[in-house]
Amino acid sequence: MATATLVKEIFKALPHLKKVGAKNLWFDFDDEADVLYISLERPQNATDTDMLEDGVLIRTRGKKVVGITITNLSHKFRD
Repeated sequence: MATATLVKEIFKALPHLKKVGAKNLWFDFDDEADVLYISLERPQNATDTDMLEDGVLIRTRGKKVVGITITNLSHKFRD
């Protein structure tokens, strides 16, 4: 993915990330598994997981979102 395209995609996500209300975000990418882990708290201590369409998992503790897992990341952002 071209750098300019990548930056545009990140900027599109920023308003959504701000709504989450997390003071910090941690990103971990497993290149071999092609999975992106986004943590809104460390440690997450998630107690439940909801799977959305296309391999996106929302990690929650009670009603609070504490993490997001995106599988097959490279396939979702092809040019």
